[in-house]
Amino acid sequence: MLEFAPDVRTASCYWGGELGARLGAGGLSVPYTGGRSRGGPDGAIGAEAIGTADGTELWADLYRDPLAELAAAAGSGAGSASGPGGSAELPLGAALPAERPRALLSALDGHVGDIARGAGLPAPYLAAAVAELAASAVLSGAGAAVPDEEELARLLARALVAAALAALLDADAPVVPDGAARDAAVAALAARMGARPEGSERGLGAALARPVLRIASHQVVRRRRALTDAAHPAAADVMLYLAHGEPLRRRLREAVEELEPPVVVIGHSLGGIIALDALIASPSPRVALLVTVGSQAPFLYESGALPGLVHPEPLPEHLPDWLNVYDRRDLLGYVGAPLFPGRVTDVEVDNRQPFPAAHSAYWTNPAVYRAIAARLP
Repeated sequence: MLEFAPDVRTASCYWGGELGARLGAGGLSVPYTGGRSRGGPDGAIGAEAIGTADGTELWADLYRDPLAELAAAAGSGAGSASGPGGSAELPLGAALPAERPRALLSALDGHVGDIARGAGLPAPYLAAAVAELAASAVLSGAGAAVPDEEELARLLARALVAAALAALLDADAPVVPDGAARDAAVAALAARMGARPEGSERGLGAALARPVLRIASHQVVRRRRALTDAAHPAAADVMLYLAHGEPLRRRLREAVEELEPPVVVIGHSLGGIIALDALIASPSPRVALLVTVGSQAPFLYESGALPGLVHPEPLPEHLPDWLNVYDRRDLLGYVGAPLFPGRVTDVEVDNRQPFPAAHSAYWTNPAVYRAIAARLP
C-alpha cells in the first residue's frame, strides 16, 4: 500500500484468532479417514480402502467426464484389433473396428427403459446418455483400440451410467442411486451388449489395473468447480436457515403435532440441522427418535454456529434418542457421538459413491433403512 500511497497509515484489525469460528472440540465432529475415525466404530475402513478398493475414485473421474475411459483407451492404441503383425482378418459379417461400439449400443434399442427402471435411474437420463454416446467421435478410436468385445461393452456401459448419473447430479436431484444400484445398471447394460452379467466387477478391476485407463491428474480449478457446484445450493440453504430459522423450526413442530405418537423425525442434510435445533429449543414428548442422515448438525454445534446450543453446552435432557447416519465419502456428513457421549449413536454406511453423489445416495442404500428400523420405538 505504501508504494502507491506513501502518506497513508495502515492499522491491522485481526479478529479471526479471538472471534473467528473454530472447532471447539478439536474436530471431533469430522469423520477422519486416517485408519480409524475418532469416536467411530471399531474396524472402520481406512483412507486407503476408501475410494480405491471398489473403484470409487474411478467413478469420480467418470462423473466429471463420462468419456474419460473410452478416450484413454482410444488414445493409448493398446490392444489394437490389427495386432502387432498388421491387420487382422475379420470374421464374415463382423463390424469394422471403428463401428463396433455403435453396433454394441444398437443392442440396447428398446431395452433402455427397463434397464433404467430396474436400477432406479430415470429412463430419460439414460436414454439421453445412449444418444449422446452414439454420436460421440471418441467411439471410433475406442472400437479400434479395444479388441475384446466384453471389455468394450463394459467400457460403454460405465460411460452410459456415468453420463446419466452426472446429469442427475447436475439437476440437483435429491436422490441418487447408490453404488450397488449403479453397478447393477452397468452389469445390465453390459449384458445386453453381450458381456457376461457377472463380469461387471471383473471389468472394473481390469480398468483399475491398467494405468492407461486411470485418470491420473485433474486441474485444481475443475475440482474446485465441482465442489462449489456440489455445495450450492445446500450451503446457501444452511446460511439462510442460520439467519432466519424460526419459520422452519415452527413448521416442523406443527407437522409433528399433526401425527400420532410415537413420532420418528428423520432429517437429511439441512433437515437434520432443523430437526435437532427444533427439538433442542422446544421439547416434544411425541417424538421418540431423532434420525439425522448426512447432516452438518454436529459440525455446526462444534463450530459454535448451531442456533439452539453452543459448544460446550450439553444436550438437554428432553432430547429424544438420536441416531446419526453418515458416509465418510460424504463431505457434508459428520459424527456426533464423540461430542455427545452416550447421547448419540453414529452409524457409518458406505454408499459406494464419490462426493457429491454420496450425499444423495443414502436413500437407495438398504443399510440406511436397516439402521433406522433397528432403532424404531
